Amino acid sequence: MKDMALALNETVAFLQQQLSGKPRVGIVLGTGLHGLVQEIDITHRFSYAELPHFPKSEHSFHKGELIFGTIKTVPVAVLQGRFHYYEGFSLQQITFPVRVLGALGIQRLLLSNAAGGMNLSYKKGDLVIIEDHLNLLPDNPLRGIGDAFGNRFTDMSQPYDSRLQEQLAMALRAEGLEAKKGVYVSVMGPSLETRAEYRWLRNTGADMVGMSTVPEVIVANQIGIACGAVSVITDECDPDNLKPVNIAEIIDVAGKADQRLTRVFVEVVGRNV
Repeated sequence: MKDMALALNETVAFLQQQLSGKPRVGIVLGTGLHGLVQEIDITHRFSYAELPHFPKSEHSFHKGELIFGTIKTVPVAVLQGRFHYYEGFSLQQITFPVRVLGALGIQRLLLSNAAGGMNLSYKKGDLVIIEDHLNLLPDNPLRGIGDAFGNRFTDMSQPYDSRLQEQLAMALRAEGLEAKKGVYVSVMGPSLETRAEYRWLRNTGADMVGMSTVPEVIVANQIGIACGAVSVITDECDPDNLKPVNIAEIIDVAGKADQRLTRVFVEVVGRNV
């Protein structure tokens, strides 16, 4: 990527030439999660390939589109698919779309992901609100980024907005679901964890593990965007009863939970008029 400030300005200018108005809420849809798109009154959609300076992902299970429109009259910008460190991207590339949405005017960011549940009370298909995280990726998206993009020593004492957490909890309860909360740990991937690694991660205080989300949340906090996030538990990671799992199964479980997550996000978006 060329100089980030120049790249950001060029991407934002490209989009502003075609958009009318500003999105208020940004949404990141993770692996196997796409039902929300059906709830958008779409005005514009762009493939990542046509957006200047966006990374180019080869993931077959990530659509790779930036969609603009409204949900319950609220202007939204939806990233259908994200980028990952294990694909070979830098954390600055991975978080570039969040910077673009921030420059376009979003005030809140809802994120979703597929995660392994290490908390033994979690079951496949559960929706869990992320209340805090551990960053075990081998880098930080703010490294090498000057203060022109925000305070590089970004405060992370409350990376997930308490108001959005409560709105997510209310929406889950309205679905007849328990409003579970937990600590998410982000690791590099792409291999899944060993029994010993699951034991170690649980001892760090983590309830669920995945390969995304944390870099996006760090950048969102740097640029002043309130975050709320939900993990879909796609596999149960009990090291004493560990069963083999593969990406196809993870996507299948996420897909089955997709309708519930869609209704939860639609409800929360509607509260952010």
